Amino acid sequence: MTLSNATLDALPDGVARPAYDRAGLTPGIIHVGCGNFHRAHMAVYLDDLFATGAGHDWAILGAGVREGDARMRAVLQGQDYLSSVIELAPEAKTARVIGAMTGFVPVEPGNAGLIAAMSDPAIRIVSLTVTEGGYYIDPKTGTFSPVHPDIRKDAANPAAPDTVFGAITAALKARRAEGVPAFTVMCCDNVPHNGHVTRDAVVGLAQLSDPELAAWIAAEVAFPNSMVDRITPATGPKERDLAASFGLQDAAPVTCEPFRQWVMEDNFPTGRPALEDVGVTFTPHVDKFETMKIRILNGGHAIIAYPAGLRDIHFVHEAMADPQVRAFLDKIETDEILPIVPPVPGTDLNDYKALIIDRFSNPEVADTVRRLCLDGSNRQPKFIIPSIRDCLAAGRDATGLILLSALWCRYCYGTSESGAVIEPNDPSWDALVARSTAAKDDPAQWLAMREVYGDLGENPAVAARFAELLRAIWAEGSVAVIDRYLSGKL
Repeated sequence: MTLSNATLDALPDGVARPAYDRAGLTPGIIHVGCGNFHRAHMAVYLDDLFATGAGHDWAILGAGVREGDARMRAVLQGQDYLSSVIELAPEAKTARVIGAMTGFVPVEPGNAGLIAAMSDPAIRIVSLTVTEGGYYIDPKTGTFSPVHPDIRKDAANPAAPDTVFGAITAALKARRAEGVPAFTVMCCDNVPHNGHVTRDAVVGLAQLSDPELAAWIAAEVAFPNSMVDRITPATGPKERDLAASFGLQDAAPVTCEPFRQWVMEDNFPTGRPALEDVGVTFTPHVDKFETMKIRILNGGHAIIAYPAGLRDIHFVHEAMADPQVRAFLDKIETDEILPIVPPVPGTDLNDYKALIIDRFSNPEVADTVRRLCLDGSNRQPKFIIPSIRDCLAAGRDATGLILLSALWCRYCYGTSESGAVIEPNDPSWDALVARSTAAKDDPAQWLAMREVYGDLGENPAVAARFAELLRAIWAEGSVAVIDRYLSGKL
């Protein structure tokens, strides 16, 4: 059955539908980047809230600034902005149709329609999922890059910008001129301190063309930090077939694990939906939840990714079924990560680690090892290197984490240990392959990537340990080296 308003009442048995009248919804949020994660996360929370009879003036108006967003708009428009979300629990799969989105702004060069929509006083939140790499951060400094060509282009033409940050800036300028209060900018990307990062991008861009506006944004606009979490695989033929098995014809179904979490600062000067009523945690301690997730979950992904990638293991749950990979994850988490993660209110870190291991092991999610290996040059400095630094600062051993970094180096050589070619899996793949090749004879070449390691590569103890471990991987193979680590003989 094709998704549409007209077919909602006739959905197949067993498929949940919006428990509210969609005709009574009005947009209060513009969301930029309506991919799978957004539709499995924020849109589901709002769908749950609307089902309680509350918040019907907080519906989502979809938006985007890239070609892929235009394709998503066409798909969603063709099914009245409805999406099917299928939760993949090991014991059973469940399907629901969510209706929290009521429209989608046309995607066009210069973003005139998006700027106009953001300027509407009814819009009180502009939210974003534009990927971890979409914030124009200079990898060498870790801060906003005002010299990126996209940013320079928008700064030269602020009335017709191409980036989402340019559109936000233009809309805020229009609201200021009309005396309309600023909307809150709510980042929903998996980026450390994501509110601060988004603020830096918006204020930094505005500073290039209108310093007075930049100062007003810095003083008046809220950018709450948040932590988001739900494993949401990409959609392909398998996922479309799964939707069809529920009797649904959906061109863009979403599959996801049952678990979801959203932790936010309560900083919304023009109001917000009562998301605490449907499971969202509002706290001033987002940073503690964020550190826990980044070190234990995202770091954990990296820990299993590269050993599994070198062994040609395809799915994450298959990696977790490998006794050595599972033990490698558990030992590093227990010995090297948990001891340096600050306490989190109301959370037992060992219970959280157990939850993560259980989530990684879910065979229904069918997340891929290749996805976890993706973009290591961006993820390692966020998810692994800080834990190495904290272990050293606390006088703790970091052998497992350094070994993991050496396994990443070996993966970037471009072949698995069976000799199979690893297809490019990083924006800097060619440079990484060349550097990994050089590091085979001179491991210091790898640690010289200051955009990844900073000055950590110059630490004599780290450099010596990394060199020893990388040479051992090449001489003995990853299985033998990890076995020595697990037995305490490394």
